[in-house]
Amino acid sequence: MYKRFLKNYLFRLEPEKAHHFTVQLLNIVMSIPIISHLFSWYYNYQKKGIEKYVMGLKFKNPVGLAAGFDKDGKLIQSLNGLGFGFIEIGTVTPEPQEGNTQPRLYRLPADEALINRMGFNNDGVEAMAQRLQTISSGDLIIGGNIGRNKSTPNAHAIKDYQKCFNTLFPYVDYFAVNVSSPNTVNLRELQDKEPLSDLLQLLQMLNYKQSKPKPILLKISPDLNKHQLQDIAEILRYSKIDGVIATNTTVSRENLTTPDHEIEKMGKGGLSGKPLQEVSTEFIRSLRELLGPEAVIIGVGGIHNEASAIEKLEAGADLIQLYTGLVYEGPGLVKRICRAIAKKEWN
Repeated sequence: MYKRFLKNYLFRLEPEKAHHFTVQLLNIVMSIPIISHLFSWYYNYQKKGIEKYVMGLKFKNPVGLAAGFDKDGKLIQSLNGLGFGFIEIGTVTPEPQEGNTQPRLYRLPADEALINRMGFNNDGVEAMAQRLQTISSGDLIIGGNIGRNKSTPNAHAIKDYQKCFNTLFPYVDYFAVNVSSPNTVNLRELQDKEPLSDLLQLLQMLNYKQSKPKPILLKISPDLNKHQLQDIAEILRYSKIDGVIATNTTVSRENLTTPDHEIEKMGKGGLSGKPLQEVSTEFIRSLRELLGPEAVIIGVGGIHNEASAIEKLEAGADLIQLYTGLVYEGPGLVKRICRAIAKKEWN
């Protein structure tokens, strides 16, 4: 139904308008009890053994929604009916910000990809925390993806992450530390060894002060070189955070089918979707080798069907996340992947 009807309409709209329309439609549909129940019955794949126990948390299935779709935690209850095992909200920053100027989101249909330069547009962490106080997520695991404000220089970025961490701590199940978006000026410099070590050690110190610490994951760029990846693996071991999310979007434009002149018109931004599949999978393999079996790896990037999802798991991912694949395939992709995972008897 999505690919035959709704997708055709959505792809006639500007991408960001299509996103807002989808969000509004989802909220309306899921607010009607009978329809909400039917959606949950249709999209949720329940089978004994598909659950995953990772980071001390029980995931009803290993397929999650990547950060960026629900930036402010407004859609948790609506998304709960679409079969996800977990949802990552954000990226959220300490203060509200509008993000980059529009247009800032583009489709590349020939490549089943997106380019975005959203720039962490969100309502701020206080608004998110207030919203989460009133929401019941049931058995759905919620991750909080945190970042710094555009106006905050890297020298003071650690305070932004600290505020987000402390404010969200009572309301999320795990944290994702985003230092890898290409759409906030100089943000990726925080992946360098010294600032990243300082940041993760501080967050872990804050974490250990809590009566029950929560998992912390680092979201990394697919544009790191081998030396940088080795440095990050060393920092992860030293800071003793739980693991890594591999990967964020890429600034590379290599091997695309979309004509160069069209890509140039789109300008800067992070590329996501099918072209990222192989790169992110190789990062997972490398990280598993560097980090050993204990570290948690969430695989994201280019998952567009059952085979590409299984590929991530076989490469060493414990869990996986989707975003761009949903734009092109629709919400039924989650159930199809869960069914394929169950057949592989991963658990």
